[in-house]
Amino acid sequence: MTTDWSQERILVYAPHPDDEILGCGGLMSKAKSAGAEVFVQFLTVGDTADQSPKGFSTAEERYAEIKKVSDHFRWDDWHMALPGDAHHLRLDTVPRVDLTQLIERGSPLSIERLRPTVVLAPHRTSYNQDHQVTAEAVHTALRPSNAALRHHPRLVLAYEEAADQWRSEPVAPPNLVVELDEPQLLDKLLGMELYGSQSHTHPHTRSELTLRSLAVLRGMQAGVALGEGFHVLRCLA
Repeated sequence: MTTDWSQERILVYAPHPDDEILGCGGLMSKAKSAGAEVFVQFLTVGDTADQSPKGFSTAEERYAEIKKVSDHFRWDDWHMALPGDAHHLRLDTVPRVDLTQLIERGSPLSIERLRPTVVLAPHRTSYNQDHQVTAEAVHTALRPSNAALRHHPRLVLAYEEAADQWRSEPVAPPNLVVELDEPQLLDKLLGMELYGSQSHTHPHTRSELTLRSLAVLRGMQAGVALGEGFHVLRCLA
């Protein structure tokens, strides 16, 4: 399967700022350089206790980081759907129907308004409840129906993050690898560095070595030097 990324309109669903980089930062770099349109729909952000020396990060810090990352990747637009501590790390308290309707038509970057050709979302096996909820809501929003009545993106992919396999249920390996070159991987690594409140030294799931190691592993599995792995949910040839 080959894709002419210059012809694509890509919509990435990120439960929180940085998930889009961890899951598909290389693909975004590759596609944007080819001429694709790239949009990012964040679901939520809030003040967060963490393992940094300060012990927390604020939503204000995260918004400043998004601006830097957006400029770096030259996104065409981004939007935060449900900001604030009432939703951050609590998306499992939001009714599925409300999230699904937001994705389908309620957001400025909804499927109905944007009509993307490619959609990327987290894999449902993540240990994080916000990731699980986002994955399931996107899956519901893109359910099969009459394509003459509802927009059907041609390609729907679930991206992976290094800690997804922490859950005990069996997870099949990615069945699609997007080849990356070194500059595209460096773009991804710099994007994670720009999320300064979220990047960590090794060993950590968000360390530079973890991201590079996963890219090397997925590339090797496809017979190339570097890659990003995805699970195909829909592919209309």
